[in-house]
Amino acid sequence: MQQIIIQVKDKNKARKLFELLTELDFVSSVETSEAIDTEASTTTLKESSDFFSLAGLWEGREISLESIRQKAWPKQHP
Repeated sequence: MQQIIIQVKDKNKARKLFELLTELDFVSSVETSEAIDTEASTTTLKESSDFFSLAGLWEGREISLESIRQKAWPKQHP
């Protein structure tokens, strides 16, 4: 098992990162050195619990990196 230590300056951003990490299926545990305000993040945790429900969203669509680039930066003729 690997361990990563991250120091975050902003408490709100630390809360968001904590919520994201708890939703990932390959993360076995998330620990903090300070208590995170769970009351404020309860709604966000419930909303973010559908993270994996979007799996397969692009199923059956022909999407490539090149097609995305062409749509984002079309060639402009002078």
